[in-house]
Parts: sequence; C-alpha cells; structure tokens
Amino acid sequence: MTARRRPTVAVVGGGIAGLAAAWELVTAAEREGRPSPVVHVVESDDRTGGKLRSTPFAGRTVDLAADAFLARRPEATGLCEELGLGDQLVAPGAAGASIWARGRLRPMPDGLNLGVPTRWWPLARSGILSPAESLRVARDLVVPHRGPGPDAGDRSVGAIVGGRLGRPVVERLVDPLIGGINAGGVDHLSAAATMPVLIAAAHQPGSLMHRLGRVRSPGTPGIPGTTEPGPAFYSLTGGTADLAGQLTAALGARGVVFHTGRRVDAVERRPTRSGGARWQLSLYTTASDTSASDTNVSGAGASGAGAEDRTGTLDVDAVVLGVPAAEAAVLLAPHAPVAAGILSTVEYASVAVVTLSLPPGSVRAPMRGTGFLVPRTTELDGRPALVTGCTYLARKWPHLARADDELVRVSVGRDGDRRHHDLDDDELTARVVAELGRLVDLADSPVLVDVTRWDRALPQYRVGHLIRVAQVEQEVGGLGGVAVAGAALRGVGIPACIGSGRTAGRSVLEFLAAGSGARGGLAGSPV
Repeated sequence: MTARRRPTVAVVGGGIAGLAAAWELVTAAEREGRPSPVVHVVESDDRTGGKLRSTPFAGRTVDLAADAFLARRPEATGLCEELGLGDQLVAPGAAGASIWARGRLRPMPDGLNLGVPTRWWPLARSGILSPAESLRVARDLVVPHRGPGPDAGDRSVGAIVGGRLGRPVVERLVDPLIGGINAGGVDHLSAAATMPVLIAAAHQPGSLMHRLGRVRSPGTPGIPGTTEPGPAFYSLTGGTADLAGQLTAALGARGVVFHTGRRVDAVERRPTRSGGARWQLSLYTTASDTSASDTNVSGAGASGAGAEDRTGTLDVDAVVLGVPAAEAAVLLAPHAPVAAGILSTVEYASVAVVTLSLPPGSVRAPMRGTGFLVPRTTELDGRPALVTGCTYLARKWPHLARADDELVRVSVGRDGDRRHHDLDDDELTARVVAELGRLVDLADSPVLVDVTRWDRALPQYRVGHLIRVAQVEQEVGGLGGVAVAGAALRGVGIPACIGSGRTAGRSVLEFLAAGSGARGGLAGSPV
C-alpha cells in the first residue's frame, strides 16, 4: 500500500504574519499528532522578518521599526513561550511620556485610554488644554448624552471624540497617540478597527469618559493610567526583531524551506486528474538579490547557494498570502476580483526613523519617561513640525544604556505628510536635529546617526474597514486552499499580525484535512 503524500503549502511573504502562518502549519499538526505539511516560505527580500529589523549601532543592537509588543495580548508573548524565549522577555525600564502642547513638553495625565481622557481633573491640571478647553471637556460629565443608537455604524475616531470632548482633545492627545500607532489621522481612521471600545462606549448613553474609564485599556507606550498592573509592553533581550530571527531558525529546524530573494508574480489554479485543483506559483528572482536562496536557513536573512535560473514554478496544495494589500490584490485578481478590488484600495503611510547617538548631557530638557509625541498641528520656528515623536531608547530599555552616550530614536512621516521623501539622509538628519533643539533644548550634534526609511509601511484603516475585510475573507475563503494574512487586515501591531498569520495557517490546515492533494515540488530552479 502506497503511503499518502504530505500536502504542500506555500506562504508568500516572510514577514511576521507569514512566519506565524508557517509556524501554525508545522506545529498545529504536531499538537494533533498528524504529519505536518511541507511548507515553503517565499520572500522577495534577501531576509525574513519584514518590518521587524535591527542593526548594530553605537555598540549595541537597536530595532529599526517596532521596538516592543503588547504584553496583554497573548499572540506575541505566547509565541515567545513556544519558542523558548520566555526568559528573554524584558519590560520597559521607564514609565510615562510627554506631549508637546501649548509651547512646551508636558507630562501626559493619568487616566488616558489610547489618548481619550477618562478622568477630568488630571487632564485639567496637566496644562495640555487651556482652562476654557478643559471646561468644554467637562460638559461630557454633566450634560446628558443619549448616544447615536446601536445602528449608527462605524465612524472615525476623530468624529466621535471631537463631538463629545472637543477638537483640542483630538488634536493634542488622541491623534498623536492613535494616529501615531497607525501613522494616520484620526479624522479618517475607523473607530471599529482601531479602537472598538470607543465606538462601543459612544453607542451608549451617558458620559463617554466614564464609560471608557470602566473598560480595560489596550495600553499606550509609557502612558500612565492606561493599563492594568504589570508591564504594558515587552521586548526581547536581543531586540524585538530577534523574534523574527528566532522564529525563522525554529522553522528551518522543522524542515520549512525558505526561498529568499524570490518574488511571486502569479498564482494560477491547476486542475488535477481527480477533479480537484492545486495552485502553481510563478517565481522570479528579484533584481536586488542576485544570489537568491532556496534552502532551509538557520536565521533571518541567512542565504545559501545562488540560483542560476531567474524563474521557476512552485506547485502546492494551498497558499497563504502574507504580503501587503497591493501585492495580494495582483495575485488574487484572476480568482477573487471583489477581494482584489478592495485590497487595491488600501492606502499606506510612509515613515522614517532617525536613530541618534548623542554625547552625554546633550538633552538639556528633563527626559521624562520613555519619550514624547508631537501633534500634527505643531509649528516649530514658523513651519509645521516634521518630527512626530521621540523615544529615549536607553531609558526605555536599560540594557541599551551606556555611560558614553544618550541613545534616542526620532520618528517622522504620517498619512498625508511625505515631506521626508524630499530630503536626503543628511538633510533629514539636519532637520530632525534642528527640531530637537527646539523640543528638548539639544546642546550637541549627534556622534552617530542611522536613517531608516519605511516606504508605504503602515496600512490606513478608513471608516468601514472591517466590513471590507470581511468581504475579502469571505471571497478568498471560497477559493479553497487560499488564505490572507497581514497588517492590512485586522491590526498593525506585532500580536495582531501574529494572530492573523496563525488564523490563516489554521484555515489552510482545515482545508487540507478535508482532502489534501499530492506533494508539489519546485520546477525550473535548483531545488
């Protein structure tokens, strides 16, 4: 009797969502006592990890994008435990943060729920609002509000908060915080997608602040009064990007095949003799990587023998698309035109990160907590501020601290603001340093600088986003053996992306359990 062949699955995209999908594919079968499928991860970059990236800088390793993940959500912490990284979790060494408001940095008040105040007195005495603006907020506590009713539907975060608490709260607190997480503007961001507790509270009668004060806050970096006791965030001793490296190594040890420097140009349905269908991926070696690797790798970014052929195909039983929305739209267009059309409309914001090593004592203003945020309405020296926020890296993460420098990271760019694109690295650094001079009374020039640009990095969740995502998932789910994952769907944070990937992996496993096909192989390449 011939043994049944293991099915084959392709995961397109080696970011954290794609890696999490691959992990679910190989470990869920192990947990259930079944053979796991043969898994191929195809990544157009020459490394895995996507936006989880780090670099050696001034004698230590620093993250170049997200430097933490939420502690309260189980997806990231749970994955760390599964990988044996539980003892490497580290919590921030500082608490609290400031915001530039009314001409200077002011500590954020207690009682914020993602920037929305839940207590009036701490807000009033913070100085972030003028006395008249604070009294406008107090109306929420004393003027009865019946709410829009249960059928009001999704609305923007800015519309809800502005209508109840006034525009100054939106501009100086909510937009810097929620907008900062998404690099977007809260006047366009979906409340249902980015802050569901807000839309739930707004649909109820009574005070918006009181209702938000009764619900568990999702937490905000370094902001007091926003989380339950215990760390709000974690990183790893080797940096947050190390999670992707460790996950890649664990996948390689389980036989997952990585094809780095390979782009998927098309996904085609191929009928089988049994009346079913399989999927064929057309691969192309990306121009940026002339030594594409098709091998089991031991860590993120590892590469193997060069590929002589620039094209190839991969025949599989199922596919997980863990790529940005526009790429997924191209691959899905022949098979799920509605889903492809929706994904093609997802807009992205571009940002940049400038990491600075400063001489000790360069920052003459008090360095409170983990850093500060700068509202989009801020003007510095007669022009709109370019800086959106600054993290005191060596204070947030004590293991990065050194006696011979002060390590800070500055963020620029958001939805609708691409001014940093018009500046080269030296010009961008000069502009950032000049604005820091105004914001924190910077006395000295940086000793070392790293500029990292993230073009089209953060998807924008417009009003009605979750309805559109449900339409995408419904049509793609009907294809049989195809699933989508990633930041464009239900959350931009690391835990949300991990959860998205694992959900996609489980969906594919359920399809395969109903009747998997024969194992595929790579044609037209050295594998």
